[in-house]
Amino acid sequence: MVKAVENLRKRKLTGGKRRPFRGRKACEADDYAFETAVGETVSSPKRTRGGSLNFGLRYANKANVFDPSTSKTVRTEILRVTANTANREYERRGVITRGAMIETKIGKAKVTSKPSDDGVVNGVLVK
Repeated sequence: MVKAVENLRKRKLTGGKRRPFRGRKACEADDYAFETAVGETVSSPKRTRGGSLNFGLRYANKANVFDPSTSKTVRTEILRVTANTANREYERRGVITRGAMIETKIGKAKVTSKPSDDGVVNGVLVK
């Protein structure tokens, strides 16, 4: 999705129309955000600067949860999103972001990774 060039709304002092001197480059192209939801795991590629690819999560049903009391990491199933400080709307829709509280089979966990960028859900168990 190519965004329009900003700050061209006003007309010039002479009354002429402002026009961009160039369009956007490929590295400046924007896309919709990946809003990771709870569901069967699906990852999608995102083009990064230089033409490389990052794989972000569209849906996730598993999380790597670290238990500080035993110093062990367990891969467990995500049941639902209980809270999300990033956005109340995300909490209602069940979107997983960094800082979201998720309910897993071993207890509640706080997400420490960025699922839409890293392609994995990591978290720390909260007592």
